[in-house]
Amino acid sequence: MTSPAGLKDATPSFKQNILLRSAGLLALLLVLLALCFLSIAVGTRDVSWPEIMAALQGQIDSVGDAAVATRIPRTLLAVIAGSALGLAGAIMQGVTRNPLADPGILGINTGASLAVVIGLAWFGMSLAHTYVWVAIFGAGITAVFVYAIGSLGLGGATPLKLALAGAATSIALSSFTIAVVLPRNDIAGGVRSWQMGGVGGATFDTLLLVLPFLIVGFVISLLSARKLNTLALGDELAAGLGENVMLARLSAGLGAILLCGATTAACGPIGFVGLVVPHLCRLLVGVDHRWLLPFSALSGSGLLLLADVVGRLVARPSELAVGIVTAFIGAPFFIWIVRRQRVRDL
Repeated sequence: MTSPAGLKDATPSFKQNILLRSAGLLALLLVLLALCFLSIAVGTRDVSWPEIMAALQGQIDSVGDAAVATRIPRTLLAVIAGSALGLAGAIMQGVTRNPLADPGILGINTGASLAVVIGLAWFGMSLAHTYVWVAIFGAGITAVFVYAIGSLGLGGATPLKLALAGAATSIALSSFTIAVVLPRNDIAGGVRSWQMGGVGGATFDTLLLVLPFLIVGFVISLLSARKLNTLALGDELAAGLGENVMLARLSAGLGAILLCGATTAACGPIGFVGLVVPHLCRLLVGVDHRWLLPFSALSGSGLLLLADVVGRLVARPSELAVGIVTAFIGAPFFIWIVRRQRVRDL
């Protein structure tokens, strides 16, 4: 029989856990750098190392140099957007204690998308920075609506009710979006392309437009890690420990809404990244949000970059939008989660 002392010796120490998780973060960062290089090098036209170096130095003397120069902002947008979606998904799952929470499944991306489409079709929205504000407004209104509907009845906001409310809201808002776009042939093509979700056509102007909103969202979200750990104990115990439960949910939710709204404005609605990534990271580092959030951010970047590269390779000389690729990955994963978790609380 193993003695208590033997059990203590077999248990990884606190310092060992920190070292292992730090090593995991470093490994993720190295994988992300490798994927960035792959994203720049692979596409409709393969480019050589000298062309990559020339483009990075600002020289555009050949077709290959121009291809690399186009892929650099695309790669950066994929990194930022994937990180934002992965982090937002982890925040939403923590706030709602819902294993199915995701910006797409809860309808938040669809709400941001509908707000932008209404702004284009009905109000002639043309200024670039207004897209971001309108998308964030739409995401926020939808998040509040879904949570309010999911909170009705006995038991409050259970995972099942939130998932059903989000799915129904997403379907309804998608129908409204189609109804708004149908009479407007002048914007229909662009809106349909944008709604598939993608990072193609990204420019440095697009990055600079959404970066301030994403930075604020990242800061708010990462600072919410301790509050989310307290919320995971349950509302009553969190309140007993001195946590303002409503304020904690609002502050963390605000960070997620900023991330979702700005990302949707730049890339269109991209689903399932915020669902898949936090679950995989939770298997690696557990439920401590101080580690789960940075792991989710880096893993989200890697997943979206990989999906973008796969979309370019499988449909050469054309390409699949990254939102389509993530749907192929995420839909089976969603079914697996439902069967495994049976929509229990986290």
